[in-house]
Amino acid sequence: MLKAMQLAITRTPTRRYGPLVLLSATVIVLGLGLLLSGGAVRTWWEVVTLGVVEGVTEFLPISSTAHLLIGARLLHFSQDIGGTFEIFIQLGAILALVVYYARDLLAQARALPTRAPTRRFWLNILLAFLPAAIVGLALRKWIKAVLFAAPALIATSLIVGGLVLIVVELRLRRRVTASKLEDVSSRQALAIGAAQIFALVPGVSRSAASIVGGLLGGLDRSTATMFSFYLAIPTLGAATIVDLLGSIHLVTADDLGRLVVGTLVAFVVAWLSIGWLLRYVASHSFLAFGVYRVIAGLLILGLLGAGLLA
Repeated sequence: MLKAMQLAITRTPTRRYGPLVLLSATVIVLGLGLLLSGGAVRTWWEVVTLGVVEGVTEFLPISSTAHLLIGARLLHFSQDIGGTFEIFIQLGAILALVVYYARDLLAQARALPTRAPTRRFWLNILLAFLPAAIVGLALRKWIKAVLFAAPALIATSLIVGGLVLIVVELRLRRRVTASKLEDVSSRQALAIGAAQIFALVPGVSRSAASIVGGLLGGLDRSTATMFSFYLAIPTLGAATIVDLLGSIHLVTADDLGRLVVGTLVAFVVAWLSIGWLLRYVASHSFLAFGVYRVIAGLLILGLLGAGLLA
């Protein structure tokens, strides 16, 4: 079961209906979302743009939250409902991941009662989920009010995280003890979960934190990436639900339409991006992402210094 999941690193799962149906459904739902709230044309282009940004960056170790928050500032997007928009549209990427691995997830659900490795794998996902979930729930309001409003901190987090990726790839010699998902131990899962706490700071990147935690804990690159993917399902799913429940009283009919459209666009773009990332990590290091993060962080600091980013 888990061996079959690991094979997905080098091949794309067969889909009977293909992307045509998905794209057609997107056009229909996108139109419904636009009709639902009928905002200004510029606002809708901003929503679509941020949805694309979320879909492209969510599973890359470059911080989708940083890109969304900085992108929203550059676009002067003011319809974020206190940061809820940037958090909620992550749901689109998570749904894309669930759809992409629907067959594997269903097979694992059927195997849970009878197969110990499958139960152990999901117990490890739960263990890795808990640290950031507990801290994030306790500090949710402070994180949104303070950290989300600090572009200099976001830029610094991008740079520091990029340097960490570069050092991990170039300097550290790691002893690999887990080359399959079923080899991941409870101790390694907890270490990944502890690393994921740092991702509560925008700019750190949930993907980067969990992948680096996995690499330092003894997982090989492909296994660390796959574990990060599956860990995203409960982590981002819970974050989306908790944040929406805490902000539901602020959501208007216009906001609802923007949330639907942004989430849908993120879903489609993320669905198209997952396979590429899996193929990339099968034969490449994360060095390029580390370099990109440093450049992006320096660019943001430059924009701040020039007064072009408020």
